[in-house]
Parts: sequence; structure tokens; C-alpha cells
Amino acid sequence: MSKAIGIDTIRAALGRVKYPGYAADIVTLGMLEDVSATPEGNVGVTLRQATENEDVLRQVAQQIHHVLSHELGLDRVELKARRLEPELGEKTGRVHLEGTRHVIAVASGKGGVGKSTVAANIAVALRQLGFSVGLLDADIYGPSMAMMFGTGDARPKAADKTRFHPVEQYGIRLISMAFFLTDKAPVIWRGPMVMSAVRQFLKETVWGMQDFLVVDLPPGTGDAQLTLAQQVALDGAIIVTTPQDVAVLDAVRAIKMFHQVHCPILGIVENMSVFVCPDCGEEEEIFGRGGGERMASEEGARLLGRIPIYGEIRESGDRGMPIVLANPGHPASKAFIEIARQIAGQMPD
Repeated sequence: MSKAIGIDTIRAALGRVKYPGYAADIVTLGMLEDVSATPEGNVGVTLRQATENEDVLRQVAQQIHHVLSHELGLDRVELKARRLEPELGEKTGRVHLEGTRHVIAVASGKGGVGKSTVAANIAVALRQLGFSVGLLDADIYGPSMAMMFGTGDARPKAADKTRFHPVEQYGIRLISMAFFLTDKAPVIWRGPMVMSAVRQFLKETVWGMQDFLVVDLPPGTGDAQLTLAQQVALDGAIIVTTPQDVAVLDAVRAIKMFHQVHCPILGIVENMSVFVCPDCGEEEEIFGRGGGERMASEEGARLLGRIPIYGEIRESGDRGMPIVLANPGHPASKAFIEIARQIAGQMPD
């Protein structure tokens, strides 16, 4: 016979149920919609059904029954699944960031695809279009925005005992782990510390009133991504890839992760699409061809743009001024402006 057990105890037990193929549990991923319990010991669990894969659903159900029946001793458990709409428009984060109209994430499945360069230039391009913009560098282990924006030794100023003001450069409000480190100091932290830093950057930065917060995420599908999705309502994610198959494969994993946390995909940016010879202007597809376009088609996403390899993009970033600012008439700058225009056009009123 079932015994009466508190809701908090049941939720804690469900937090040990891992989603198949993920290191995260169903509570962290926002799949747990409701838990109910009666004094007689009847327990109801309602999940958000985020997949049509019956094998995955069966594995989740088996784990739930195991932790509730075997570990807690409950024998009257009713499990329900609420089917999500196909567009997966519901956001895991239910709290909007105070003062910020839209939060967008820039992500990639793997490193080395130029994600931070894309994020920096998208932020500047949105500013050029007349929006007020903040930029959060959530790559805790490899922060790069301080260098790309040429902030030098700037440090955030305290607002009160717990909050701080972002560093402002070129009209962009910036926060980055680099502002809290000495030169070249490594960040040697475990996952919980990374999650805490992302939460702090989001909630304890005095962002003020702004139209956009662009979040430059680290590569992959780990702690920073899940923390962001948990903490705030995301308006969408931009996935950066290069044309080569290995980059596209990892980028698809990033798309699946954002689907899992019910975040819309605003589109794909294919970076380093071709190499443009600085002397003759001829194009060479050194990383292959059409990977971003194929991925967008297969995943039902929009191809926001293709950014060729130009030496000027790298040079401007190394000098601390994104190319959209350093050379507004450059073809790459025009491409970033068009990408930013498409992003802004997808935002809810």
C-alpha cells in the first residue's frame, strides 16, 4: 500500500531520472510539468513529451517508476505525458529578464567555427540597426569578447553589494569572465561553478532597459546552455557552423538540444563558407560546400546567411573592433547587418 510522501521528496527523486542520451535529468530539462499527491498515497506525474521516439519515452517511464516505486516505495503512480506542439515554441525559462525585451543565444556544436566572432558582429549589427544591445560572454573557460571589443583593463563597477554594471564599449553593454580574471589566468572550475557564473551574469548584472541581450555560449551542449534555458525565457537561438560535415554534425546536436529545452531556432549562420583570395578575388571552398544550407533544409530552419573567410574579419577582431564597426562597407559587414535584420524581424512584438 502506498504511503503519503511530500511533493518535494517526489521532485527530488525525479531529479535522478536522466533523459536518455543526456547528462541532464528530466527536471533540469524542464520536462516535469506537474506532480500531485494525495494523503492516501496516490501520485500523479505529468511530463512534457518532447519526442515521438517510443523507446526514449519507455526508458524515461521505466526510470520514473523505478525511483518512485523501488526507492520511495510508492505503488500507485499515474504517469501522463502532454504532447508539445510541433514548433516547440514553449520556453523552458518562464521568467523574462528584467528590462530586456529579447534574449537570443548564439551557439555552435563545436569550437573553432567562429561563433564568438559571429556573436560580436551580430550584436554590433543590431546596434547599427538602432536597437539597444547587451552582450553576455557565457564562454566561461574561453572568454574572448573583452579582446574583440578592445576593452583593455576595464572592470565592471559595483552597483551595490551583489550587483555590478556591465562594461560599455561601442554602445554595447558587455559582461565577460575576462573582466574578472588577471591576464591569461585559466578558469579551472567544475560544472556547478560555471552554472553559478552564468546565473550571476544574467541576474546580477545591471543591464538596464535594452532591446536585445545576445548570449555568446561556449561550444557544445552542456552546463552553460542548460543554465541559460532554465534561468530566462529565450526568444531563440542562432546556430553557427562551417560547411564541413563534422561541424554540421555537431551543429545538428546543438539544434536538438535547443529543441529539447523548447527554444525556437532563429536560423543557421554558415561561417567560413568560402575563402576569398585577397589578390584576385577568386573563391575557394576549402571547408566543403553547402553544409549550412543542407542542415537548414533538413532541420526546417532558416539559413540566415553565409560569411566567407576574409582576413579583415580576423584582423578587426584582433584589433578590438568588430568588422561591422571597423569597415561598415565591407561585404562581411553587409552580411552581418542582413543577418541582424532577419533576427529582429522574427522577434515577437
